[in-house]
Amino acid sequence: MDEKNVEAAAEMSPETEIKRRKREHIEICLREDVEGWGEGTGFDRYRFRHLALPELDFADIRLDSSFLGRNLKAPFVVSSMTGGTDEAGRINVRLAEAAQRHGWAMGLGSLRAAIEAPDSAASYRVRQIAPDVPLLANLGAAQLNYGYGIAECRRAVEMTGADALVLHLNGMQEVFQDGGDTNFRGLARRIAELCKEAEFPVGVKEVGMGIDGETVRMLADIGVSFVDVAGAGGTSWIKVEKYRTKDRLRKIASDAFEDWGNPTAECIREAREAAPDTTLIASGGMTNGVEAAKALALGADAVAFGKALLAPALDSADKLDELFARVEFELKAAMFGIGAGNLQELRGTRRLVRRN
Repeated sequence: MDEKNVEAAAEMSPETEIKRRKREHIEICLREDVEGWGEGTGFDRYRFRHLALPELDFADIRLDSSFLGRNLKAPFVVSSMTGGTDEAGRINVRLAEAAQRHGWAMGLGSLRAAIEAPDSAASYRVRQIAPDVPLLANLGAAQLNYGYGIAECRRAVEMTGADALVLHLNGMQEVFQDGGDTNFRGLARRIAELCKEAEFPVGVKEVGMGIDGETVRMLADIGVSFVDVAGAGGTSWIKVEKYRTKDRLRKIASDAFEDWGNPTAECIREAREAAPDTTLIASGGMTNGVEAAKALALGADAVAFGKALLAPALDSADKLDELFARVEFELKAAMFGIGAGNLQELRGTRRLVRRN
């Protein structure tokens, strides 16, 4: 690299850095093994006791529910994943089209890129494509300690036409990210203040390390409207940042955290016991409708899919529709197999048992 290019690289703007990070996150998630090596999601510890005589017509099984005042055809959410680049924009458009067709809610990737680099805002604007589904704007909770307040949160919601804002907790990712935002001190108080000021619902999610029951109870007590437990068993953002970091210490140290995190199934069970009235979303390593049925039976109100949707979204609308339809069919089949005709009966089932 000549001196001129070195100087240009050194003067790379924050906007360009954010876009580069977004692009690298997509590439790494598609190309590398980024799953944690711990206990997995925990769903393999549970099984459904088959009911030979379900007394149901499969055609009558209902998956409809509601979230944030909007109807869902199925209790599913497209997890907050990406935005900020042209490629991310194309992914969001395809995901939004599928969400609208199938009646799933949709989360957007962190809107920090759009706030700090306004030219990237178009990559998040999918409301016209998905006018009927619940849409979640998204910001890092840590940004509340780095100058963000109600104004930036309102901008995130308003620029996307979202129904709510979800704040993501990604402390371990930030620790292993070069230049990560690691000041999480006093965030509960700032989240509580935001919940009081905001005229829109505020939710909180993890990014794949899980939220335990005690923390869910605390979040509910300070005014958070819904929680996505986002447990361990799927993408490990420590591993994602391992592939990105230029810091030798971080790269080596990341190997000690291969099994870090609370399994998704454990998070759901704890969260429902600790906060029985809180709206819970289950995510973290979800790949099929049987896992979704277990999550709902453990107490989740909805189930979110993330990385499993990424490759199909890049491939084609047909591939994405096929995955959506498969997950819906698998959920209905699992419900038929235990005699649950609707989601209320699934959540109240006694036919989900722990394996010996």
